[in-house]
Amino acid sequence: MKITLKSNNNKLKNIFLLFVKFFKIGVFTFGGGYAMISLIHAEIVGKIKWLDDDEMTNLLVIVQSTPGVLAINTATFVGYKVAGVAGSAVAAVGVTLPSLLIIGAISLVFDEFKNFKYVAYAFNGIRAGVVLLIFNAVLKLNSKNKKDLFYYIVLGLTVIVSLLSQYYPQFPKVNAIYILIAAMVLGIFYTFVFLREKKK
Repeated sequence: MKITLKSNNNKLKNIFLLFVKFFKIGVFTFGGGYAMISLIHAEIVGKIKWLDDDEMTNLLVIVQSTPGVLAINTATFVGYKVAGVAGSAVAAVGVTLPSLLIIGAISLVFDEFKNFKYVAYAFNGIRAGVVLLIFNAVLKLNSKNKKDLFYYIVLGLTVIVSLLSQYYPQFPKVNAIYILIAAMVLGIFYTFVFLREKKK
């Protein structure tokens, strides 16, 4: 009986921590899901260690491959790992609640808010900060990836296609989803053909 109580107490503590951590992530992150990655890594991997770096990288691959918003998908997956279905629900509510409250408050005074010049100045600074947050997340995740010739080939091809598609009108527009699918197919092909041959 004591063991059950202790287990239940630990689960309740984890559920509370899930809400607090993802509420904090929701409050202090601007710029959408990609800007959240750096803060999610710092809180979930760095401080509380619910995931390690490899799990975090794999998680981001999964949440990018499933429908939905990156932040909510991430919160749901982490919450489920830590405390099951209840953890998923609490983490998802925690990460979305700050946005809901802030947008609700702004909507009440939207006309005054949009014409307030200091708000425009603040968002100019926030945009620059968001770029740094995304870049920082890219560096952290890249440092943990296994790097070989195949890795650099796929990375180079995806960067080239993305840049050409974005900045050169004469180049066909390629949706990022198709780039991800192509990288996934190449990864599967490389794993099953070349790596199996090496093992033999």
